[in-house]
Amino acid sequence: MASPTVARTAPAPQAPAPPEKASRVRRHLPTSPWLFAAPGLLVTGAFILYPFVSTLINSFTDRRTLIPGEFVGLANFRELLHDEMFWTALRNSTLYVLGVVPALVLLPLLLALLVQKNIPGITFFRSAFYTPVVASIVVVGLIWVWLLDERGLVNAVLEAVGIGRVGFLSDQWLLLLSAMAVTVWKGLGYYMIIYLAALANVPRELHEAASVDGAGAVRRFLTVTVPAVRSTMVLVGALSSVAAFKVFSEVYLMAGPDGGPAGEDTTLVMLVQRTGTGLTGRVGYASALSVVVFLVTVALMLLVLRADRKEEK
Repeated sequence: MASPTVARTAPAPQAPAPPEKASRVRRHLPTSPWLFAAPGLLVTGAFILYPFVSTLINSFTDRRTLIPGEFVGLANFRELLHDEMFWTALRNSTLYVLGVVPALVLLPLLLALLVQKNIPGITFFRSAFYTPVVASIVVVGLIWVWLLDERGLVNAVLEAVGIGRVGFLSDQWLLLLSAMAVTVWKGLGYYMIIYLAALANVPRELHEAASVDGAGAVRRFLTVTVPAVRSTMVLVGALSSVAAFKVFSEVYLMAGPDGGPAGEDTTLVMLVQRTGTGLTGRVGYASALSVVVFLVTVALMLLVLRADRKEEK
């Protein structure tokens, strides 16, 4: 017996949208993305682009805090070349980069290797290492000032063991090294988190294969871990280089507004703040200093990226 056939009805065609509605949709689509991006663009323009352009223009003028100033060309930049304090600040900022960046590239990686394993209580140590990152830099600076003061805890311990008191905050080089130690201590947790994310993507098979070949912990670190996180190390090096060259709070809190003994520990950003603020601040000269800081930070970024590309080749 033949089965009955069921007639299939085709779906009814939908009526086209009215021409007026379609044109209205087409007319509003191009402007919709700009409406969503407008808040971010306004913030970027008001707090980044406008200050940058204003600083660049002021660097070619002799503007002061209450005086508009006139165009002086490259006079401010020529004055920089003969300013001893500028060279002192440039030296200190360069030394800061050389002292801080290697530590912030290597130590957080070692710290991340220690806390990456899921063992009981490891969350507590991860939180403890990250705590200095969320702490206020003012609070951190004051704590370290109290610790390293002539009558602070560290000198009390040194005196108790017979070493004697050390002028951590009165000696030019010890003060700079102390500020570097604070920067490294505060940044360890931040870069540790970055390395933890990178280490999570390293295949365990590579470590297992190296272990089978007889590689120890140090050899596995050099031949497996370091190549796997090399791009992350470049990123950390670039971020820490820029942050170290623009250091202000640590040195300002530990050395004071004058930059330590005779201003010998002044950094470039401290010099910008000291020169361009106050009722008689030289805004034009401080803007020229800011342009130099910007150019040097861009050069640091390009050097790090170029070094990474050479290693890839």
